[in-house]
Amino acid sequence: MPSITLASSITQRVGRGPGEWRIDCVAPTVEACLEAAFADSPALRGYLLDEHGRVRPHVAVFVDGRALRDKSDLGIPLEADAEIHVFQALSGG
Repeated sequence: MPSITLASSITQRVGRGPGEWRIDCVAPTVEACLEAAFADSPALRGYLLDEHGRVRPHVAVFVDGRALRDKSDLGIPLEADAEIHVFQALSGG
């Protein structure tokens, strides 16, 4: 069953408290797995996605260790044991 893990920096921003947050989701795509997370914590939607449904620039999504390159394409199919990790992106010099 696919799972999604959110970094502590994100969970704190949406009122889930400190620490990583992980849920298992019965989902065929990245989008469906994110929807399961949004159902559990509605504040996540606005923090992770923009008004067009794209992943925001300050958010990094990894599927099975590979960065999601096209932040507007969330219809990526998931394997049965897929792991999605969501982090607040870092920038700077």
